[in-house]
Amino acid sequence: MTTRRLCWVWVLLLVFFLPMTMPSSTAFAAGKIGKDCTFKGRKLFGKVKVVTAFPDLKVQIVDTFPDLKVQAVDAFPDKCGKWKMVDAFPDLKIQFVKAFPDIKIKYVTAFPGLP
Repeated sequence: MTTRRLCWVWVLLLVFFLPMTMPSSTAFAAGKIGKDCTFKGRKLFGKVKVVTAFPDLKVQIVDTFPDLKVQAVDAFPDKCGKWKMVDAFPDLKIQFVKAFPDIKIKYVTAFPGLP
């Protein structure tokens, strides 16, 4: 093979086969939260503190198509989507953002968890 043909073979391999081996952005968007209710190793239930800097997770509140349905509770935040808001000793620190969130949530009064 000539050098030019070899270059074209590599280009074709990169263009057609490399995207198949790498996860796409839609794959990340579709399955952001694991079935065990974790995101990047952080559990999405328990005691939550809202911060303005250095969060564990950036969160956007939405009305439609949430990644997680959240119920604010006063006691027993032991299931997926149940958050107890605290000022000290949180399990998770979140920052509310309007753009480029890690996850999107919707506040609910019943049936929290994955949609």
